[in-house]
Amino acid sequence: MPTANVSASAVNPFLTYNFLVKWDNRYVAAVNKVSGLTKHTQPVEFRAGGQPQTTYKIPGQTAYEPIHLERGITNDVAFEQWANKIWYYPNTGQLGQEVSLGDFRKDVQLELYNQAGQLVMRYSIFNCWPSSYTALPELDAASNAVAIAQLTLQHEGWDRDTSGTAPTLPTFTDPAT
Repeated sequence: MPTANVSASAVNPFLTYNFLVKWDNRYVAAVNKVSGLTKHTQPVEFRAGGQPQTTYKIPGQTAYEPIHLERGITNDVAFEQWANKIWYYPNTGQLGQEVSLGDFRKDVQLELYNQAGQLVMRYSIFNCWPSSYTALPELDAASNAVAIAQLTLQHEGWDRDTSGTAPTLPTFTDPAT
């Protein structure tokens, strides 16, 4: 029986705990959860004039699901500052204190690393803006949980960066030889 010549690096799945989120050319500290990148294309049905008994389907509009970021609460204010670009309570008290929304959209990068700390995959997510922000979760003194901040991003699509090359796996030398 012939065997396939497949590299082990091509079939080993990547673990989902080792990743970084980047915006404004800086890494966001301590992000510990990112929802999946999901898109849906609506099918559009139509019937041809000569074949009324058969319907055909063509692709319609594509919609992208929001992305949810979570991290343990830290002194880093990146989530809060971005969320405050949309609405900030002290600026709503009187006219003249409005904030410009010219730069509230950001391109975000999601990077996945392997166990050796090598970059294996990068996605660029376009025109993101925060639609929901949880600065402080429900607090419970009886719980032993980590306080989590959450940021929900709306966006206009994503693309996988294929410009990089796949990292090579470290080789193992048998000490007995």
